[in-house]
Amino acid sequence: MAKPDPNDPAALFGQIDIYLFDQLLRRRITPGMRVLDAGCGAGRNLVYLLRSGYDVRAVDADPIAVAAVRELAARLAPALPASNFRAEPVEAMPFADGCADLVISSAVLHFARDDDHFARMLREAWRVLAAGGLFFCRLASTIGMPDRMRPLCNGRFLLPDGSERYLVDEAMLLRWTRELGATLADPLKTTVVQNQRCMTTWVVHKPK
Repeated sequence: MAKPDPNDPAALFGQIDIYLFDQLLRRRITPGMRVLDAGCGAGRNLVYLLRSGYDVRAVDADPIAVAAVRELAARLAPALPASNFRAEPVEAMPFADGCADLVISSAVLHFARDDDHFARMLREAWRVLAAGGLFFCRLASTIGMPDRMRPLCNGRFLLPDGSERYLVDEAMLLRWTRELGATLADPLKTTVVQNQRCMTTWVVHKPK
């Protein structure tokens, strides 16, 4: 396999979420960790991890997206079995308890249909995370401009950008942190995108 151009970061890292990249830079994601991307899409966050020899698993409800990730893995990490990449819903992943040291949930949980669906997706991600592991989550929230979000029902809101999302707030994320027995790896960090939406980064450790 040809080595990526060291002068082209995109070739090495792909279109990785900048906040996940921050976790790499801070050495919270290190070689030897088992990674599970829960809601992987076409694998934008997996390029570097596959290329660098991480033990990677991933699920997405979209079989076309999973086919793209299998193709990506076949090029970058041919030793990994295709069965590591599954077209399954996040709330019903086919992997064993504690199989991952890092679980990635990037722009996934805000697609929850209601409170129950959100809880099932989150608890399933927590189930597959090993003791002492890191849960990295990016999701839409009301933090930063709550008055601009119009509540619909069952935890869903109409955003100024015209989309409908399941939204969390600071109190909810801190409540889930306590309920899971987790500890915050970082304070909650929210980006307000030109008064259209808010994206919060929630990173927690599972107790050992």
